[in-house]
Amino acid sequence: MSAITVVGVGADGWPGLSAVAREALAAAEVVLGGARQLALLPEQSAEAARTAGAAGAAGVTAERVPWPSPLRPSVPGLLERFAGRRLVVLASGDPMFHGIGRTLLECGVPAESLRVLPHPSSVSLACARLGWPVEETEVVTLVGRPVESLYAALYPGRRLLVLSADASTPARVARVLVERGFGPSRVRVLEQLGGAAEAVREGVAAGWSLPPGDPLNVLAVDCVRDPAVSADAPRQQLVPGLRDELFESDGQLTKRHVRAATLAALAPAPGELLWDVGGGSGSIGIEWLRAHRSCRAASVERDPVRAERIVRNAAALGVPRLRVVTGAAPGALAGLAAELGRPDAVFVGGGLTVPGVLEACWSALGPGGRLVANTVTLESEALLTQWYRRHGGELVKLSVAHAVPVGGFTGWRQAMPVTQWSVVKGEVSGAGATGADEVGGGAK
Repeated sequence: MSAITVVGVGADGWPGLSAVAREALAAAEVVLGGARQLALLPEQSAEAARTAGAAGAAGVTAERVPWPSPLRPSVPGLLERFAGRRLVVLASGDPMFHGIGRTLLECGVPAESLRVLPHPSSVSLACARLGWPVEETEVVTLVGRPVESLYAALYPGRRLLVLSADASTPARVARVLVERGFGPSRVRVLEQLGGAAEAVREGVAAGWSLPPGDPLNVLAVDCVRDPAVSADAPRQQLVPGLRDELFESDGQLTKRHVRAATLAALAPAPGELLWDVGGGSGSIGIEWLRAHRSCRAASVERDPVRAERIVRNAAALGVPRLRVVTGAAPGALAGLAAELGRPDAVFVGGGLTVPGVLEACWSALGPGGRLVANTVTLESEALLTQWYRRHGGELVKLSVAHAVPVGGFTGWRQAMPVTQWSVVKGEVSGAGATGADEVGGGAK
């Protein structure tokens, strides 16, 4: 594949480009970019060509091709169309930070075929203006993503930079802050960063009255909790075990103490994929996604009403990216690996005794993949015991009791004990494990 040069450009346009970036654009035969970015490039006139300096200030003679919408599906065809020509792709700021550089890589362009010339990102420019250390600043993008993506980042005292989708984003973010109990938060709108028209406008989320401004903006949010919110109200946290009240549920919910133990057994790590089979209220998949922004999860639920509830819970808890599959396992698992890739972990919270469910989940896992299954019934417990004898792992009984009033005294109310089996595929451990010759076999 011919080399592709990716040039980051800021709101300051051509004057803000390095000599190397200008030379690349001046030598290009084709320039791909957004309409706004292309408009920042000067035309090359005969007079400009005579007076051009070493920085290539004469301008650009290349054919200018704006990206169609939607962008991603058009990328392979456009790259094929202009193969063999000197091609430059324009990006806003740093092409490798939520930019077209990543898109090109995901569309199959080899890294060695990309020559990336970055410009300071909007995040770097914003932090420079605000005096915020970049490494201590949380960044949330709402470009092409639902506003619910912001929910998981809202904590008292945190500083957030929000990458806006357009001029309407500041008002939408202000509404979210009020709805989530952060109405007193200071919100600054940084427009046209680095450009001649750079401006900062600010207000408080509660009572937000600023009219829409420039569509090219970044929001700086100083998160302040509304003092009217009760101190003992359910709150989000970083570790698993969110309060049960935070989930909409019809009772099909892995309760918080068991959920925390289940997530510990599943052991999420950045970039990993979970299949949550028998999603119920979606709590396991949701908490998996909250472990790290790069984690991925699919929740499989046969009941359409519950599946819709899972979607709402995921959005409410800041992970609207949860993939919800409506259908019964094992049939609903067919094709999931082809679509999302082989799972790193599978949790089975329902349907254990349905023929083929455990077999399909086990088969989907690669070496080192984790499987965790919970049950409260004797029939499913017997099945898990059989799988434990075949494949090893760990079989535990989880019991939780809550203190409740008993007349004028206090006593314990025992919740139904949960049997949990967890295993790493390829692991041979535990009494009764028979070895690799039976890996893949199911209970009959």
